[in-house]
Amino acid sequence: MPMRDRARWAFVILLSMALLSAPAIWNHFPLLQYDTGGYLARWYEPYLVPSRAVTYGLILNAGAVLSFWPVVLGQSALTVWVIALILRVHGLGGRPGLLAGIVAALSVFSTLPWLTSILLTDIFAGLAVLALYLLLLRANDLNGREQAGLVALIAVSVTTHSATLAVLLMLLAAAALLSFVAPSRLPRRRLGNGALAIALGAALVFAANAAVTKRLTWTPGGFALSFGRMLQDGIVKKYLDEHCPRARLVLCAYKDELPRDADEWFWGSPLFDKLGRFAGLDHEMEQIALASLIEYPLLQVKTAAIATTHQLIDVRTGEGVVNSIWHTYGIIERYRPALVPDMRAARQQRGQIDFTIVNRVHYPLALGSLLLLPLIGGYLLRRKDMNATGELATVCLLALLANAFVCGTLSNPHDRYGARLIWLAIAATAIAAVCLYEERERLRATGIAAAPPLRRRVAPPQDLA
Repeated sequence: MPMRDRARWAFVILLSMALLSAPAIWNHFPLLQYDTGGYLARWYEPYLVPSRAVTYGLILNAGAVLSFWPVVLGQSALTVWVIALILRVHGLGGRPGLLAGIVAALSVFSTLPWLTSILLTDIFAGLAVLALYLLLLRANDLNGREQAGLVALIAVSVTTHSATLAVLLMLLAAAALLSFVAPSRLPRRRLGNGALAIALGAALVFAANAAVTKRLTWTPGGFALSFGRMLQDGIVKKYLDEHCPRARLVLCAYKDELPRDADEWFWGSPLFDKLGRFAGLDHEMEQIALASLIEYPLLQVKTAAIATTHQLIDVRTGEGVVNSIWHTYGIIERYRPALVPDMRAARQQRGQIDFTIVNRVHYPLALGSLLLLPLIGGYLLRRKDMNATGELATVCLLALLANAFVCGTLSNPHDRYGARLIWLAIAATAIAAVCLYEERERLRATGIAAAPPLRRRVAPPQDLA
């Protein structure tokens, strides 16, 4: 590659990373959230907390030396790399201006830069979906190093959150079905790469947790969070009313005091604290959640469908990016005190971040793109010349549906859970629009070049009679 082209690419990559890091740069400090402190504390506190991945805690601690900026830059660089690969495999590579334009559009019109600029695992959910898509459906367009890099990215993403693992497993199952029905479209040997990446991620979870707790164990949180959704839907109260005091459950004595909001129960209930929080109630919450699944199957299906629907449209940007995240502040003050002055001086901590105007743009565009995805996928899959773009739209739609089911049903609906993947819908829509536009321009140019000049037909005299 000529030096001039290398310089152009270097400039575009740095510009794209700057755009994706813009919220953190404007804030003068990486964005923080309720859960950030839980991740950071895992290296210092030798026990596990539900849904707080040890691996991401290690990443945060490695970046804490430079005020977490390496984490933001790393998340932004990975995002630019994956988007560049997506563009290339769809015939849009080798054009730095287009890469910069797509990244700029996503930075303005989607939640993407707020995911790359925050110290949370959410960015890895979307990147893992695209990485799995590339590995399974576009492997012929990738070299060996790129495939190895995507396997590593998927493995790390799996370690960051159990919900990401669940979504990837559902996509892999859909891919296995496609491979069985249409092996020419997806050769079965490619499924092995996806399965290997996910298995490596699972192994890393056990290894990281063993490094902290000195025992092989999975990150807790599954049944407890499902209990929270059932609590919110009234299923827990129904179960306790029908089985207490016969059942030997601690919660029987407090069944009329339980809140109907899962967030209040886990993060703001004195009763939950009194009963020992997760350590004290984990086994009992799991018992009630499993028994409720067996005893009320139709009610579970109904509430799960409602929760999934809510989660599908709960995609607003910025949930939890507030200035009252006392636990995270306390963890940073305790374990990284040198960062406190910069943290306190940031705009977020001074209450200067408001997502009202942002969501007036992001939310309707997100819902519009979500509605367009099945139309784009259905239309482009029927066109042989744009089949790959149709597959991208379909994979993004399946990922959003899987994420809505996993997060809405197994936990409970939150805008944050939807926002971490909805940018895929906007990205797929934008790429499809570019591909369709370029195809139209190509056909127009070809048609003009190939068509003979039109000659005016003069009618013979008898035709004029």
